[in-house]
Amino acid sequence: MGYAEQFSALALKSEPLILGIESSCDETCAAVVRGRKLLSNAVLSSAAEQAKYGGVVPEIASRAHTDAIGRAVESALSEAGVAAGQIDAVAVTYGAGLVGALLVGLSFAKAFAYSLRIPLIAVNHIRGHMAAAYLTEPDLAPPFITLLASGGHTAVLYTKSATEFEIMGSTRDDAAGEAFDKAARVLGLPYPGGPSVEKLAREGSPNIPFPKMFRGNGYDFSYSGLKTALINYCHNKEQRGEAYSRADVAASFQCAACDVLADRAVAAAKEKGCSVIAAGGGVAANGYLREKLAASCAKAGLRAILPEKKYCTDNAAMIAAEGVTQYFARNFSDLSVNACAHIPLGKKGKQ
Repeated sequence: MGYAEQFSALALKSEPLILGIESSCDETCAAVVRGRKLLSNAVLSSAAEQAKYGGVVPEIASRAHTDAIGRAVESALSEAGVAAGQIDAVAVTYGAGLVGALLVGLSFAKAFAYSLRIPLIAVNHIRGHMAAAYLTEPDLAPPFITLLASGGHTAVLYTKSATEFEIMGSTRDDAAGEAFDKAARVLGLPYPGGPSVEKLAREGSPNIPFPKMFRGNGYDFSYSGLKTALINYCHNKEQRGEAYSRADVAASFQCAACDVLADRAVAAAKEKGCSVIAAGGGVAANGYLREKLAASCAKAGLRAILPEKKYCTDNAAMIAAEGVTQYFARNFSDLSVNACAHIPLGKKGKQ
C-alpha cells in the first residue's frame, strides 16, 4: 500500500491544521492555516545575497534553504501557537521552480509527514498563486475569473470550482514577470526587477508609445514585442547620443505591460457572467496593476479581490491555502513524489 493510500479513508476535519512549505526560489517559507484562517506566515529570504549577483544563483539558494528550512517551520509553528503533533497535513511546493531549492522543502515535508503519519500534499506552485485570493476572502466561492501574472506564467483563467479551471488565454511567449525583469536589466536596475521598475516608474510619465502586446482575438498575451520595443528604444537613443528619461521608459513599459492584463480580465468576466476577478502571482503585487484592475472592475460593476502584496510574491501561506483545497479533495501524495522544475499551465479549455 502506497503512503497516500493509507489516508484514503481518513476522517476529514472541517477546519484542518495545515502546515505549508515553500522553497521554489530564494525564499524559505512556512505557514500554518486552520481551515481558511491564516495563523502564521514565516519568510526567511536570501534575496539580499542573490542581489550581489544580479539574480538568483541556484546553488546559493539551495544552501540557504537547507540552513533556513528548520528555523522557518519552527517559527511558523511557534507563531501559530501549535505543536508539530497537532498538524493534520503538510502541503509543500513540488514545482515549478529551481530543482535544488524545491528538493530542500519537499524532503523536509516528506520527513515531517512521515514522522507524524499524516498526509503529504504536493502543491503546484501556480495553483498556490491562484489560491492566494482565499487568504483575503476566506468565503470566496467559484465561479470567478483569476488573473494570473507571475514570472513564469501569465493567463486569464475561469475558476469553475475549487479544483477545476479553464484557461481562457495565456502568454504566447514570455510571461509578464519575466518581461519586468528584462526591462530592469536594460534600465540598469537592481534585482528583483519588478519592484525596481515600479519604483522608477513613479518618477516618470507614460509618454512613450510602446506596443500593448498581442492584440489578436481572444485573451492571449505576448510580451516579446514589448521587450524588443523597449530594448530598441533605449539602444537607439544611446547610439545616437540622445538623452532620454529612464523613468519615462519604466512608466511607459509598466502601462503597456499591465493595461491589457486588466482589460482582458474584465472582458473575460463579462463573457462568463462572473462578478468577481481575483488576481495572483508576483506581478499582482505591482501597484499600478492593482490600481488599474480595481478601477476597471469598479467601472464594469465587478469586484476585484487583490491579495495583500506579501501573498502575491512567493510565500507558504498560499501553499497552505491550496493545501486545504486538496485536503478536502483527498488529493494526497506518495513519498515518491519528486521535484519538478517545469509544470505547464495546461492547454486551453477545462483543466
